[in-house]
Parts: sequence; structure tokens; C-alpha cells
Amino acid sequence: MSKIKPSKGAPYARILGVGGYRPVRVVPNEVILETIDSSDEWIRSRSGIETRHWANAEETVAAMSIEASGKAIADAGISAEQIGGVIVSTVSHFKQTPAVATEIADKLGTDKAAAFDISAGCAGFGYGLTLAKGMVVEGSAEYVLVIGVERLSDLTDLEDRATAFLFGDGAGAVVVGPSDEPHIGPTVWGSEGDKSETIKQTIPWNEFQIGDVSKLPLDSKGNVKFPAITQEGQAVFRWAVFEMAKVAQQALDAAGISPSELDVFIPHQANERIIDSMVKTLKLPEHVTVARDVRTTGNTSAASIPLAMERLLATGEAKSGDTALVIGFGAGLVYAATVVTLP
Repeated sequence: MSKIKPSKGAPYARILGVGGYRPVRVVPNEVILETIDSSDEWIRSRSGIETRHWANAEETVAAMSIEASGKAIADAGISAEQIGGVIVSTVSHFKQTPAVATEIADKLGTDKAAAFDISAGCAGFGYGLTLAKGMVVEGSAEYVLVIGVERLSDLTDLEDRATAFLFGDGAGAVVVGPSDEPHIGPTVWGSEGDKSETIKQTIPWNEFQIGDVSKLPLDSKGNVKFPAITQEGQAVFRWAVFEMAKVAQQALDAAGISPSELDVFIPHQANERIIDSMVKTLKLPEHVTVARDVRTTGNTSAASIPLAMERLLATGEAKSGDTALVIGFGAGLVYAATVVTLP
């Protein structure tokens, strides 16, 4: 017989507040066209993207996270001291250690909250949300802050016609706390590592450090290119359209929600064509509000779902208490989908 006392957490968990931060600089497609042979019409037709935000020197991963988190904490109606855990999903914090979550937890004024980073690409918010739910229900924290944040402009090859127009910067955050009713459904998540080469960093940091020009990619001026994110666009598109619609349906089934009962659909903001295809495959009714933040924010990876959620609520396109299906998918290839009640 075990001698260990059982944990005492909340019966369930829910999202209590959401906040977002978009960098001040707005970058239209015309700026992207200065370094690639394309057109505004081509970019819009292929991705739906019209503008994106790029961070300046002061808008660091930590700074953007703190801005978004402050709004989420205020929206949840709690104080920073009540936060017991800080989870940050990012692929663009360039310090291997320490985790940027520890800096954020300190500067927000938490009381020595557990803090750690995760790397799950564009599915990172879903991964973090699932971990936070577990922490609240298990009892290791009453309130957990989940942050998705990226400075993907630092990892963009502006001469790569396939990806130069895709990426943006920003931070989105939610506070997860206790609930007497289920407001975060079961997570359907996983990975397909056999497809990991379809989205990847061009060269690892150690090869870039060595700086052997004969083995490294060069830009149009003959300089060694900084490591960037590259992808096989068509392969990723096919995977997202055909496989992620299945995962989204599994998440609906796991939550016991039919498409007709859904109010909002918030997919990862990677590409509007992917979003349209998923809506069609899932046969979502016309009354379901679909997030299309990609048009003015671009692909912000882990930040895209909370940023889209925050905008829908701020504009009134969605309202507190709505039932929303969220799904993230990307590098790994990894994915995570669940049904939530909006804060």
C-alpha cells in the first residue's frame, strides 16, 4: 500500500484570462518584395497574409511576453503573486539556458513560481495549455500562466521565396485556473518525427559557429546566412489539410462536442488556405466564427492561437463563454488540439 498522500487540486481547469502583444512595426508585403521575386497578389493568394509585425531591439521575447502576460493576469482578475507556474513555448529565444520563463516569472512579480520553456513549434500553445491544466488539477499550482511567444523575424531568410513572407513576431498569454466544471477538453496530440525534415532550421548552431564558408549557405552578397526556418511548402500543406482535420475532429469527439455546438474555431494561423480547407473538411456551420488573424499578423508559431483568441474577444467576434476548438500544428511535425471555453 502506498504511503504517498494523494494530490489535492481542482476538479477541473479553465482559461480565466487572455492577453496579447504585437510589435509596433507593421510590415506590409511590399517590404518583403524588396528581397524576393514575387508579388503582393501571389503572397495574398497563397497565404492570405497582407501584413505582419516585426519586433524592434527593445521588443525582446521576454519583453513581449511580460506585456501579454500582464494583460492576461488582469483579465483573469488575479495578481501575479497567485501565479504558481509559468510555461513559455518558443523556438526563438536564443539563450539555451536559463529558460526565459524564469526571467518572465521574476519580472512579473510572481512568488517564486515554477518556470520552464518548451519547444513544440506551432503546437506549443496546445502543449503548454495541456501541461497547465494538469498542474491545476493535480494541485501543484492554483494558477498557471501559459505564454506563446516568437521573434521569427530573427529566423527568417528574406531571400527565401517560399518562407520570407510567412513569419511575424508577437506574444500571447492565458491564465489557467481552477473550475468546478470542465472547460478544457481532452487533448489530442502527437508527433510524426518521420516528417521532421519538412520544417526545420537550415543549419544547426554549431555548424554556423564554425563558419566554414565552403559548407554554409550564402546570401546574394556572399555573406554566410544566419540560421533560418525553412520548409517544404507543398508537403506541409498536404499534411496540415488532410491529417489535421482528422485530429480536429478527434478533439471534438473527445470533448463530446458536435460541429453544430461549436461557436468558434481557432486554428494555428499558418496559412488561410489551410484554414479554409479545414473548415470545409470539418463541415463547420456558417455560425461558427473562424479566426483569420493570419491576414495581419502572419505566422507567429506558438503565439498564433492566443493572439487570435485575444483579438476575437477584443473585437467582439467571439464572446466570453463561447465554445472554441483550437488546434496547433508545425515543426516536428507536432500537433495538439482541444476544445475550450473562452474566458
